[in-house]
Amino acid sequence: MNEDIRAKWKKFEDDCRSCNACPLSKTRTNVVISRGAKDASLMLIGEAPGHDEDIKGLPFVGRSGQLLQNLLAAYGFKEKDYHICNIVKCRPPENRRPEQVEIATCKKLLAQQFALVKPKVIVLLGSTAYEAFFGDKPVMRDVRGAFREVKGYQIMTTYHPAFALRNDKMKIPIYEDMGKVRKKLEEMGLIETLDK
Repeated sequence: MNEDIRAKWKKFEDDCRSCNACPLSKTRTNVVISRGAKDASLMLIGEAPGHDEDIKGLPFVGRSGQLLQNLLAAYGFKEKDYHICNIVKCRPPENRRPEQVEIATCKKLLAQQFALVKPKVIVLLGSTAYEAFFGDKPVMRDVRGAFREVKGYQIMTTYHPAFALRNDKMKIPIYEDMGKVRKKLEEMGLIETLDK
């Protein structure tokens, strides 16, 4: 990473850590910015940090994060291959769903993050991430697993790993969707083909 990009990332991270634009800034322990490669072709976007993420300052480090890591590893993804973040960067109290004003406030930071990472493929994890991007409430079984091109991005929605922890059968469609993501990245020449 060159010095200019490194400086832009530092400014972005400093801006995130000093943000007090919504009430979540008053209850957070840490701002949870991202994990993984800062120039990845694949970006995975969840809903919001949970308790474990708020403590550690990293996204997807709790039980749902462990499941996500296992699903990604099953298709040969390494941390250098992806960038993980959330729609909002601070934990909502009691792990509630982020409110629209919180999502709208954090979308400005997410747009800056997009400009820095420059992903080609985006995976929206769950209905909150979908709604934040597309503005309507999805019927997940109808929108998951299919790519949609928007402004040059290939975007797929799948179930949030936390949902699969509550409903074991949902691990199967998430697993299938990660396979489609791997295939899409291979077709685009953005990742090496896995040996079968």
